[in-house]
Amino acid sequence: MMTPKSGVFLAGTCIAAIAGVGSVFELSSGQPDLGVGVTSAILALSIPVTVGLFLAAVKDTRANQQ
Repeated sequence: MMTPKSGVFLAGTCIAAIAGVGSVFELSSGQPDLGVGVTSAILALSIPVTVGLFLAAVKDTRANQQ
């Protein structure tokens, strides 16, 4: 069963993934609104944050199933 803590982790995962996808589209457009540096930083940070939050959500859910 999913706990509120797992739900927060999953919500963070969704937000980070959306930020990453948005950054890819912004960078591919040629002129990102926030500039190449900031947009690249958002993309670089969103990937490990997405993976980390997803793994934390899975770990928390598995711990509460036992």
